[in-house]
Amino acid sequence: MIRNTETSWGSIAKLMHWGIAALIIAQIVLGLVAVGWRLSPTKLNLFIWHKSLGILLLALIAARLLWRFANPTPRLPADSPGWERRAAHASHALLYICMFGLPVSGWIINSAANVPLRVFWLFPLPAITAPNKALAETMKLVHLGLIITLCVALAIHVAAALRHHFIKRTDILTRMLPGRATST
Repeated sequence: MIRNTETSWGSIAKLMHWGIAALIIAQIVLGLVAVGWRLSPTKLNLFIWHKSLGILLLALIAARLLWRFANPTPRLPADSPGWERRAAHASHALLYICMFGLPVSGWIINSAANVPLRVFWLFPLPAITAPNKALAETMKLVHLGLIITLCVALAIHVAAALRHHFIKRTDILTRMLPGRATST
């Protein structure tokens, strides 16, 4: 099943979900390693990978959001209380805000710091702001705040999926797993 239904995520949504999840984990690791690395060509290459993957993620997240708007979103279990439904919608909105905000804030940092970038060493990334040291420093704080917010939101997202699977015994988790279809 390629498209979503009212009861399950389709293969495209699952592929995007898990692919983006893997890239986000890679981004967090790359970012932490790059920041901690001593100044060297390796550090610069780590940042090129980090920035390039950030731009790739921005494109993939935009595609995922378009796919989500073009497909039905599987329903939450009928017995889900209102607070749980609101929390699910709010947490997904927060995840998307962070997933868009992180690469955009990184792009602003790069532009404001007047650092040229060739995405995956292939094509130049245009600056989206004029050089501005104060803006670069402010956006570094925004970027850090978004990283922390994303990590907290991801922890809540995973905890909620595990709660639904192991405690509430719903199919919320299994319907997003690759190769799994639900019958409800």
